[in-house]
Amino acid sequence: MPFAAKIYYFAHEAEEQIKKRPPVILLHGAGGNHLSWPPQIRRLPGATVFALDLPGHGKSEGMGRQSIDEYVDDVAALMKELKIRAAVFVGISMGSAIALSLALKHPKKTLGLGLVGSGAKLRVAPSILETAGNPNTFESAVEEINSNCFSANAPQNLLQLSKQSMMEIRPPVLLGDFLACNTFDVFNGLEKITAPTLILCGTEDKMTPVKYSEFLRDKIKGSTLHMIENAGHMAMAEQPDKVAELLSQFIGKIPLRVKRTLKTDSVADTRIETDKTSDGSG
Repeated sequence: MPFAAKIYYFAHEAEEQIKKRPPVILLHGAGGNHLSWPPQIRRLPGATVFALDLPGHGKSEGMGRQSIDEYVDDVAALMKELKIRAAVFVGISMGSAIALSLALKHPKKTLGLGLVGSGAKLRVAPSILETAGNPNTFESAVEEINSNCFSANAPQNLLQLSKQSMMEIRPPVLLGDFLACNTFDVFNGLEKITAPTLILCGTEDKMTPVKYSEFLRDKIKGSTLHMIENAGHMAMAEQPDKVAELLSQFIGKIPLRVKRTLKTDSVADTRIETDKTSDGSG
C-alpha cells in the first residue's frame, strides 16, 4: 500500500500521463477516510488526484490529531516526501478547515481551494464533544452526527454506509477531530487568501448552513459559491456527479504553474495505487 509521511494515500493518475491540470489533494472530514470521496471525484478527468487517510483514519496508523494545524503539518510532510510542490486542496468540513489553513500557512503550496460544507469557524455541538470519545456513548454520537449530515431525501443505504464507516474509527480519534474543528478559527484571515476558491454547499446542510459558505464567498476575494440542490452537509456523497462536474470545471481553469514530480517518473511506482473501481467500495 502507498504511504508517505506515514499517511496512506490513494492516487489516480491522469489518463495517458497527460497532466494538463494541477495535482489535487482530497481531504476528508471528521471521522472520515479517502472513501468519503466518491469515485467521480477521486478520478477527475485530466488530473492526478491524491485522496488521503489522515493519521488515525482509514489505513493510516497513529492517534489522529486534536488541532487543524497539526493536520496541516501532516499534509505538508506528505507533499514534501512525494515532491508535490503545490496542489489544489479540496476538503469537506474538517478537510476544508485544513485546506483553508494550508492556504494561509503555505500560500505557495496552494494553487486553489475547493471547499465543501465549510466555514471560517466550525463550532461543534457540546453533546457531540461529550459523547464522541466515550466507548459507551460512541454509537449515539455517530447517530447524531450522521443524522445531521444528509438531506431529508438521502437514500437509507447511503446513511447506513456512512454510519458503518464512522463506526470503524476509534472514539479518541473522532473526539480529536471534533476538538480540532471546535477550536478552528480563520475568521480574521480569509481576506489574506489569494488562491482561486470554489465553495460548495448543500441547500439542506444542517452542520454548516448556507450562511457559513456565503460568509466565505464574501471574504475570499474572487471566490465562487455554488449551492447543491437536494444535498446536505455531505454534498459530494449525495450529488457526486454535480460536485465532480463543478470541481472539474474549476480545476480546469487553474494554470499548472509548477511541475509535480514523484520519487520516480513511472506511473508504476509501487507507492502509487491507481483507482480502477467503478463504485464507492474502493
